[in-house]
Amino acid sequence: MSAFKFERTRIAPTPSGFLHLGNVVSFVRTVGLAKEAGAKVLLRIDDMDRVRAEREYVQDIFDTLNFLELPWGEGPRDVEEFEREYSQVYRMGLYKEGLEMLRGKVFACECSRAQVLRDSQDGVYAGTCREKAISLDAEGVSWRLRTDDLGGSMKDFVVRKRDGFPAYQLTSVIDDLYYKVDFVVRGEDLLASTAAQRYLAGQMGRGVEFGKIGFYHHSLLMTEGGRKLSKSAGDTSIQYLRKEGLTKEEIYGRLAGLLGLGSARNWEELYNQLYE
Repeated sequence: MSAFKFERTRIAPTPSGFLHLGNVVSFVRTVGLAKEAGAKVLLRIDDMDRVRAEREYVQDIFDTLNFLELPWGEGPRDVEEFEREYSQVYRMGLYKEGLEMLRGKVFACECSRAQVLRDSQDGVYAGTCREKAISLDAEGVSWRLRTDDLGGSMKDFVVRKRDGFPAYQLTSVIDDLYYKVDFVVRGEDLLASTAAQRYLAGQMGRGVEFGKIGFYHHSLLMTEGGRKLSKSAGDTSIQYLRKEGLTKEEIYGRLAGLLGLGSARNWEELYNQLYE
């Protein structure tokens, strides 16, 4: 049995590709922990990446959750309701307020992603524009938060993208506070992201509030070659498996096998084996 106590968690997929088996394992953990805690599950779809977010991927989120009978109690029930009421575009005012609170703590950067990779062997931002004093209102610049206390991949991370839209770390912090989420289930690959979000909340003057959110980082479902599953791995997408004729029970059975567990026919059986 879980010892976690909380009132609201969330499933927060990004509609930039079809959901895969790794996503499902994370969702199973989320809904299972929520059921044990008597907590609510919010469906929050992160569609702020206006370049990669596509309607067919939003539809896939609902198709996958419904097909696998993964329950959620709050948030949109279909694409139309999501587009009408829940898209992140409706919270742009909140994101802009958050960005304005960061003036004086951010600097403008004109580097593209390709340039960042050229300037750094490990892909970590090299601070190229830190002291250039580029205007925050210049065209085509991103805003990077000064992170003297954060290293690694989150050093001087982006809070506003070059297209002017808020970046993931900022929207995620504001959304979790807006929806009063007090527990987040995510993969261990996002440990650095969690640290960045806590730092960001503090810089926006909401560190105490955000600090009340509990985080649980779980191990990842890997491929046979030891790689993390991604949305580019088409043969592990639920859409692909459904087109191949697999039933809900067969998909859960495949997941149980990949996790080295016994047989499972639904999310409850898989969850119980994960935490027995």
